[in-house]
Parts: sequence; structure tokens; C-alpha cells
Amino acid sequence: MAKPTSLPVLSATLFLLLLSVSASLAAPASVYDTFLQCLTQHTNPSSQVSKLVFSRTNPSFPTVLQNYIRNARFNTTSTPKPSLIVTPQQESHVQGTILCAKSIPIQLKIRSGGHDYEGISYVSNEPFIILDLFNLRSITVDIEKEVAVVQAGATLGEVFYRIWEKSKVHGFPAGVGPTVGVGGHFSGGGYGNMLRKYGLSIDNVIDAQIVDVKGRILNRESMGEDLFWAIRGGGGASFGVILSYTIKLVPVPETVTVFRVEKTLDQNATDLVVQWQQVAPTTDDRLFMRLLLQPVSSKVVKGTKIIRASVVAFFLGGADEVVSILEKEFPLLGLKKENCTEVSWIESVLWWDDDKSLKNGVKPESLLDRNLNSAGFLKRKSDYVQRPIPKMGNLFKIQYSVNWDDPSPSAAQNFTNQAKMLYSYMTPFVSKNPRRAFLNYRDLDIGINTFGDNSFQEGEVYGIKYFNDNFERLVKIKTAVDPENFFRNEQSIPVAKAYSLN
Repeated sequence: MAKPTSLPVLSATLFLLLLSVSASLAAPASVYDTFLQCLTQHTNPSSQVSKLVFSRTNPSFPTVLQNYIRNARFNTTSTPKPSLIVTPQQESHVQGTILCAKSIPIQLKIRSGGHDYEGISYVSNEPFIILDLFNLRSITVDIEKEVAVVQAGATLGEVFYRIWEKSKVHGFPAGVGPTVGVGGHFSGGGYGNMLRKYGLSIDNVIDAQIVDVKGRILNRESMGEDLFWAIRGGGGASFGVILSYTIKLVPVPETVTVFRVEKTLDQNATDLVVQWQQVAPTTDDRLFMRLLLQPVSSKVVKGTKIIRASVVAFFLGGADEVVSILEKEFPLLGLKKENCTEVSWIESVLWWDDDKSLKNGVKPESLLDRNLNSAGFLKRKSDYVQRPIPKMGNLFKIQYSVNWDDPSPSAAQNFTNQAKMLYSYMTPFVSKNPRRAFLNYRDLDIGINTFGDNSFQEGEVYGIKYFNDNFERLVKIKTAVDPENFFRNEQSIPVAKAYSLN
């Protein structure tokens, strides 16, 4: 006799499954209605609000979501999707979004350019909304006062281009990726190839606007110096939604110099790397030299790999001067004038993004191209090296970069494991107690926060690695401005123990 219970059990299971699926699909719709009604009440004029909010059923939802996904690891069918994407066009839309997300309540993720290496600005394991700032991209440059006001949704390429439009002898010290968003780059302590002369981007920020957890727009004066300090390196998304930064422009000469010198192991690359460590942190502060170590195909033994060392550099001056400096300080580099290219500052931005760009006739207008919905698979980790110099501070920073094209989960596992193996191998040679990391090279391997009973302790694990002695001050500021921890992500600043959520 066949077992008579099989079909009813299967039917019941299928029925429950259908109920579960129906509920999961219905939930975002309910969030949409509730949120849209709330946002309409908090926005004036309110007539166009519905055009700013994209639910999962909106045909444009996939495009809006994927446009600013910059790591293909988080652009799969299994990647958690937001219930809504909100695309504000004015400040009041940001204020309303915060208040309405709190009232639902639902987690709010804040995305400016989408370059968070671990996708923290657009992925979560709990129900969430993305506040996507790409429309808030205004840049106002005042050459007479040598300042610019830059909204958080602008890209670095747009900032550089708008400065260049107004002046050929001004620039700004920021990152070398043109599509990187201002909001994340500045608030995480971003840097560029004028670092040694002018410091980090945040060293040249003189004011900011932020919307706090109460929906208030605050500037430097009204937020106070503690919060202003925190959002310049402590990660803005822990404290509110940054609307804009006011930056101080820096002088650049009409002619700067760039070069790239490559040597493999059989060309004495090992000794070159040793000498680079001694020279790069101490040479003329107008000179920035990045060292890349990469496996490449050997030109001598076919089918084998060899390590290549590349020194990629930027100098605020002419070729003759930098060659003269490095002949004395870095003889193993063997730099000659024919290795150098003299360009304008804006051309150096193009070259640094792609050293073939100038030969290919690329123009500064290309910096306005946001290169939407184009991402590779990648994993990044970071370290700081404090020796061999006998003084306090970091000698240089390491970025471990792994990129791949295969979309399969097994490939992702393989390549991320390679990054972890290299990171483990480097343990004896890098900073200790804590082993430091760079916030803008986001790495969830060093710790995440689940916001349970041990939220502070979990935050302390990664927080000390990112911020060291500054972590305690950041926690105090976080607890003062957002005690209920509304602004949170997997590696946000936690509130103090007494305020931790259960």
C-alpha cells in the first residue's frame, strides 16, 4: 500500500512555502506604501516624491541598484536586496528619509559612489533601505577664495574636472579613482598622490553639512568640533548622512611629472623594493611613489610566472628635478628623463587612472563619465608597516588586491582565500597590537557587528584595528549624537556599553 500521508504532507509543505514567499514579496510593498506616505508628509513640495522612491516591483529598480555596485561579488541573485531605494534630489528628501526610516523602523544604508569594497553601502542581512545620493552631486568652485563646496554624491573625477575648469594652477589632494564617491572617500580618510605634500583629503576640509538622527541639518559650527572631527576619517555613515563638504583648494604647478618604472626579480627587483622602503617615506614631499608587486608571465621561461615590481610616481615639478633627486636617493630605480612624462595636473589625473590614456587621446571630460553598472570581482585587505624606521608612525600602507572574472562561487572562494593566505603570511612584517587596517579598504574579515548583547565588544575588535587610539573618542561621539544606534552597518562605530542595544 502506498503511504497515504505523503501527498498531504507535501501539499502542506508547499502551501507553507507559498505563504512564506507571498509574505516576503508583500513586505516590501507594505514598506513602500508606509514610507511614501511618510516621506510625502515630510517633503515640501511633495508632488514628485513618488519619482524618488523605487520599490522592488518598479521596472527601474534593478538598474538603479546595479548602477553603483562596484564589486560584482555583491551583484548576484543571492545578494540581499533593499526593500526600497531612495534617490533624493534635495536636502529635505534626506531629512525625510531618515525620519521615515526611523518611524517604520528599518535599517538605512547610505551610498554615495558604491566603492565600499565589501558592499556595506548597499547590502545587509536585515531588511533595509538604500539612500542613494548620486543626484546630490553639485560642485561650486570659488577660485578667488580657493574653496569649493562639494555634495556627497559627486565623484572625485567630477571634483577634479570642475576645479580644472576654473583654474589650471589649483587642485585637490584626493584619490586616484575618478568614479569614487566624495561622501565615502572623504569621511573614511581618503588619500591621493599629493598626500605627502598636502595630507589626506580630510586635512583640507574646512566645513561640512550633515543630517543627524533627528533630521536636523548641521554645519561645522552647529555640530561642534567633536562631530566635525569624527566625520573626517571616522566614517560618516556611523553618525548621520553627510550632504556636503567645503574643501580648501591647493596650488599645483603648471607642469607636473609622472613616471612608471618596472623591474622583475631577475632585474634586481628585490633590492629595489628594499631601497624604496628607505626612500619613499623620506624623500622630497612633492614626490609620491607607489610600489606595486604583481605576478606576471615570464618573458624568459614561457608558461611560468615571475614577480614584477612597479614604481608608479607623481611629482609636483619638472622631470629634470625629479631625476636629479632620485639619482642621489634612489639609484637602484635607474630613473632617466625618458622614463618621465611632463603633463598638466589634470592630465596627471587621467594618466594615473590609465597610463595609456594620454597616448590614446583621452580628454579631461572623460572624468565626468561615471562608468555605471560595470564592476569586476574583487577582494581587498590592508596593512600598515611601521619598521624599519626608528620613529613613531607608519612607514607605508599595503593594499592586498585580488581580482577575477569567473562569476562562480568556487572562484570567489578560491581567490578570497588567496588574499587571506597572503595576509596571514605578512603577519610578522606589519603593525602589531593592534594590526592596523585602513577603513576605506573595507575588510569584513577583521570583524563584524551583529548588534546583539555584545555589540560594543564586537565593534571594539574592528574599531581598534581601523582607528587605534581614536576609537574610544569616536565611541563617545557616536553615543552622544546617535545613542540608539540608528546609523549602523556591519563595521560602524558602536555606542558605549551602557547604551548597547539588546
